[in-house]
Amino acid sequence: MNAPAAVAAKPARGWLPRSMASRLYLILFAGLALAHTLSFSLLFYERYVTATSMMLGNLELDVRTAVAVLDRLPAEERAQWLPQFKRRTYQYVLGPGEPGAPQLSERAQNIAQLIGGVLGARYPIRAETVSERPERFQVHLKLSDGQPLTIDVMPSTMPIAQWLPYVLAAQLALLVLCAWLAVRLATRPLEQLAQAAQTLSPGGAGKRLGETGPTEVAQAAAAFNAMQDRIAAYLRERLQILASISHDLQTPITRMRLRTEAMDESPERARLLDDLEQIQHLVREGVAYARSAHSTAEPAIRLDLDAFLDSVVCDYQDTGKDVALSGRAGAPMVARAHALRRVASNLIDNAVKYAGAAEVTVAPADGGFLIEVLDRGPGIPVEELDAVMQPFYRLEASRNRDTGGTGLGLAIAQQLALSLGGRLSLSPRDGGGLRAALWLPAQAHD
Repeated sequence: MNAPAAVAAKPARGWLPRSMASRLYLILFAGLALAHTLSFSLLFYERYVTATSMMLGNLELDVRTAVAVLDRLPAEERAQWLPQFKRRTYQYVLGPGEPGAPQLSERAQNIAQLIGGVLGARYPIRAETVSERPERFQVHLKLSDGQPLTIDVMPSTMPIAQWLPYVLAAQLALLVLCAWLAVRLATRPLEQLAQAAQTLSPGGAGKRLGETGPTEVAQAAAAFNAMQDRIAAYLRERLQILASISHDLQTPITRMRLRTEAMDESPERARLLDDLEQIQHLVREGVAYARSAHSTAEPAIRLDLDAFLDSVVCDYQDTGKDVALSGRAGAPMVARAHALRRVASNLIDNAVKYAGAAEVTVAPADGGFLIEVLDRGPGIPVEELDAVMQPFYRLEASRNRDTGGTGLGLAIAQQLALSLGGRLSLSPRDGGGLRAALWLPAQAHD
């Protein structure tokens, strides 16, 4: 079974981030921050309304008392009493005050009307704006002896405590932490499921998910594990069927071969023997392809990749094949030796068969090792590079039955590469020929 190809992620729309975790972070934090901001806005509005009401209530009482006291005091003693009547938002000044504009804000008009209503007709008032930012206005009146008195008003809410910004920062940090924790708990099972799917082994030896956690997560994990078991069962059944067919075919093929060999020499006898040889070869390759999906049964061992490839190449050179090795891995790796040898042999056989020679290179790459098998043969058209990885696919122009191929060599190599945790790719070689690139991790996948 070929591993499913990874689906390329579509680009995010507009300002949306690419990952689900980032989107959840954004939604949760934005929502919590907005709710937090709204709460503080309502709190400050209520604070403003309450402070204004308290100021007006205190101002009504203070103005009546202060003006009455100052009006009854001797003129020379009035200045001594002014500090006692001073408040945070207003104070009393003996004298005509500062010049200003008659235009008043709505709040200033309300305060001026309140003061006028408290003092009544006995003390006519006149209000003027001294400053708009910050807002400041003065209410002018005259005491009974004709001395001018000014009420200097600076309306404002209560100042914010110095520790409040630190509380806001701590709350925002808590919001970020809670959002991160919520997203982590929500997306971690999905990440584990994706990793398990990527390492799904056709033989059933892939990573199994723990069936714990919330009900939905446990159900998804149980369903994934059951799916993996069913796939393994189907493949075992397929292997058993192919093995049985192979076993059952061996006897009639052997009888047919013996009977054919007993025939007199003739062109028909030679053709029959050739057909029987092809049938036997096809049966063996079919079983080999089925077994390649279950190569994980072989234990992984630590091996010297340079020495391993050198032994493989030397075996070909001993039989007179033009195979050369270059490059160095420079480090050991953990892998299943028989499966790796079968992959390398299939690729080298493919190159020798159609080009007469093969060049093998090895080098570290991307945390693992890259093994390349290069040839100068007829190559494969770009549009058919993926198709030749499928079982029983042949290129009629250059690779057909006359060469003795069954169309399973590259399919077996790809299947074994996947079982080793690696990946196999084909591409045209510069100057003509084919490049087969096998990437393997330094540590075998369990």
